[in-house]
Amino acid sequence: MKWNRKKVLSAFIAAIMVMAGMEVSAEATKGEPVTKKIVQTAGRDVLGQTAPDFARYNDDILFGEVWNKQDALSVKQRCLITVISLVSQGITDSSLKYHIQNAKNNGVTLKEMADTLTQVAFYAGWPKAWAAFRLVKEVYEVP
Repeated sequence: MKWNRKKVLSAFIAAIMVMAGMEVSAEATKGEPVTKKIVQTAGRDVLGQTAPDFARYNDDILFGEVWNKQDALSVKQRCLITVISLVSQGITDSSLKYHIQNAKNNGVTLKEMADTLTQVAFYAGWPKAWAAFRLVKEVYEVP
């Protein structure tokens, strides 16, 4: 049996969105057009002298190609997947805060973020979700 990666990935994302309480339409898994190209220079800015190859992969491949890809996933979906992945690994440092801000900038509402993290808490761990919610409060400016 041959798997169609795009269909499997789209179904997986739709399932995550449903579990997070998000509305899923037929268009939700087709991707939304990127109105502004994502350009990242953090790799070169921080590691350009120390690890130039890593910096190039970060800026040109990860952000330049993967984040700007417009097929099965929208940027909004990529943002949620990234936040979920970081929280699941227990990464609750400035990189998570950056990706929560990126999610907000790309249309993820506070309600969507809260529902997503609540869902993730049951599978990734309650303390990890607590840590993430502290950053969410900062980014979404919740008192």
